[in-house]
This record gives sequence, C-alpha cells and structure tokens, in this order.
Amino acid sequence: MPGIDESKTFIPVRIAVLTVSDSRSLEDDRSGETLVKRLAAAGHTLSARAIVRDDVETIQQQVRTWIKDDEIDVVLTTGGTGFTGRDVTPEALEPLFEKRMDGFSTVFHMISYPKIGTSTIQSRATAGVAGATYIFCLPGSPGACKDAWDGILINQLDYRYAPCNFVEIMPRLDEHLRRSKS
Repeated sequence: MPGIDESKTFIPVRIAVLTVSDSRSLEDDRSGETLVKRLAAAGHTLSARAIVRDDVETIQQQVRTWIKDDEIDVVLTTGGTGFTGRDVTPEALEPLFEKRMDGFSTVFHMISYPKIGTSTIQSRATAGVAGATYIFCLPGSPGACKDAWDGILINQLDYRYAPCNFVEIMPRLDEHLRRSKS
C-alpha cells in the first residue's frame, strides 16, 4: 500500500515558485502564495519566488536561471497553462525538458475531474526534468494549485513516501551529464 514510511527521515527539498501572469503582484498572487504555504507546511524550503509576464523568453530565462542554481531542486510554476493567446507556459518550458513526465498531467486531470468535471480539459498542466531539476507547470487558480500539491506533489516530494518518490532518485537525475564520453 502506498503511504509514508515512518522509519525513514524526512528530507527537505529546495523549491522555487514562479507565477506566470501579466496582472499579478506578490501582494495579490493567491496561487503562488498557496504553493508557498503548502511547501513550507510540508517542511520544504522556499529557495526563490518570482512573478514574470506571459512571455516565452521571459519564462525560459527565469527557469533556466533556476535550473543552473544548485540551491534549487524543484521549480513550481503557476499560470499560463490554458488556451488563451497569452497562455504560453508549456510552450516555454517543454522545450527545456530533457525528460517529460506525462503521468503528471494524467494524474492531475484524474484529481481535477471529480471537482470541476470536463472543465479539466482546459488545463495543459505539464511536467518534466531539466538539468537535474524537476519542473511542474500548474494552472493559475489556487484550487488547481491545491489539487496538484495535495494530490501529487506532497507525496512525490517526500522521501518517506512508498513505494517510490522523486526525492530518492534526485541524486541520479544528472547521471547522463556525468558520464564519460568514452
């Protein structure tokens, strides 16, 4: 059965939160604040937080900076995953992924469907790994951020979660970058 193995020690993860929005500031960023509160309550470290406009280059620049930062293990983005002309977060970040995490979107929609029905198809939530950093692109609503954190991320970012979790494989995410060229 899946669950927390109390015999293991919790390992805090260093997380950056990026809000993608043309209209939000830190004072009224409810989705970013939802993620910040949840990651802190779980015992993780907020390593960075920023708000950028809905622009492919701007989003990529911020996330590339965080991928290179050894003090950041995970990037959580909120916003820009819909279908309007300004929604460009997947277009910005999927090209950076070395590996896509297709199951994230599937499970996110499974969690979302009982709450909002077929409206869940209006989200292009996505995730992947780049430069040994996990990247999760969440919708811009506080409810969607709660669903993603409470239903997926709280467990997958907890080393004690069995049968497996993202934390236990973190040391091996960059194996391809460390291999000799022989």
